[in-house]
Amino acid sequence: MFQTLIDSFKNKDVRKKILITLGLLFLFRLGAWLPIPGIAPGVLDVGDGNTMLLLLGAITGGALSQGAFMAIGVMPYINASIIMQLLTVAIPKFDEWRKQGDEGKEKLNKVTRYLTLLLGIAQAVGITVTWSNQGGLAAGEILPVWLVATIVALCLVAGAMLTMWIGERITELGVGNGISLLIFVGIISTAGIALVGNIAGIVSIGQEGGNNEPIFHLIGFLLLVILIFTFIVFIDASERRVQIQYAKQIKGRKQYGGQSTHIPIKLNASGVLPIIFASAIVSFPQLLFSLFMNPEPGNFMYWWQRWLGVGTPIYSVVVGLLIFFFAFFYAQIQFNPEEVARTIQQNGGFIPGIRPGKPTAEHLKRISRRLTFFGAFFLAFIAIVPAIIFNFLFEDPGLISAFTATGMLIVVSVALDFDKQLQSQLMMKQYKGFLK
Repeated sequence: MFQTLIDSFKNKDVRKKILITLGLLFLFRLGAWLPIPGIAPGVLDVGDGNTMLLLLGAITGGALSQGAFMAIGVMPYINASIIMQLLTVAIPKFDEWRKQGDEGKEKLNKVTRYLTLLLGIAQAVGITVTWSNQGGLAAGEILPVWLVATIVALCLVAGAMLTMWIGERITELGVGNGISLLIFVGIISTAGIALVGNIAGIVSIGQEGGNNEPIFHLIGFLLLVILIFTFIVFIDASERRVQIQYAKQIKGRKQYGGQSTHIPIKLNASGVLPIIFASAIVSFPQLLFSLFMNPEPGNFMYWWQRWLGVGTPIYSVVVGLLIFFFAFFYAQIQFNPEEVARTIQQNGGFIPGIRPGKPTAEHLKRISRRLTFFGAFFLAFIAIVPAIIFNFLFEDPGLISAFTATGMLIVVSVALDFDKQLQSQLMMKQYKGFLK
């Protein structure tokens, strides 16, 4: 990866795209620290046990707890994109647009933008109500509470739409997927801030003549994080290669075919989406009721936190089952064995030892199910087990909330995709130079 970066900066066109990407990312981080008028920084504690607030705080790079302009960041756009993927399967009109190429893609993007605006408004209202309930709105005799709340909500919606615009500009003018890079930068900055704060605390303890136990805790924590990173990279790069053999065909005086290739099927093809969906469904009731009530004995929120709160056995079981469900759901959307088998047969290909047509489709479906099962098991393991280990071995909640397994999975996926994008950009420039 480092060699790819060095080669990229040597190429003028690729270097220009990288600088544009860095400039837009800097603009995003600036908005993540720009405070909204009327908000007291630190009014919302994202480490209160709510998974969605925890994930949202990590993705925004601490902007949520700071009451910043881009406090809700890319979450409305992500949710809108996921909803559009589901609607594309359910609504024939959207599926027709998907098959129309660039023109249909632009129509879907326009609907996604409008849906992002609606979700941004709903999320901004919810967060503003939360801040208001916690006394975080600086309203006084001059400005009433409802006016300050309206200004804050409008700023949050504007920040969400600006974040979407920055992500689209990175995708169009820069390198890689813009929205993914914004998430990447937010998670990295959150982890960096937490790590620096922890090191500063250790240094202050050392100057006061304290023990060295926090140092060994930090070293052990970082070693465990590196081990999880290595495991995630290994699984993310794993794939099953199904061999395809093309029969020889003679057309005129030339012979075609006779080649052997393969179909790569990734072990974790759905990425981190099943974890996000599962966490959102389980955490949504708690997030919704936290806007209107406090957890007191006898009410619904108290019962939910006790039995389905983060870390409880029932929570882990429900999240694991939902991860399996969404992993298989996305596998059916992304990989269609019947269509792949039909394409192979039309091009004169076959899988060695498998008859073309329906037997090939059944063979591919069987492989896809097995890989999806192991991929779903990996996602459930990453979503549940590391968090339990961290909470059992370490006591720093800020460091644990910054280095979530879900965040690490996102970072690895985006970093590998960015490296592939740079390599493809360099390869295109080399081909253009050869043609000239």
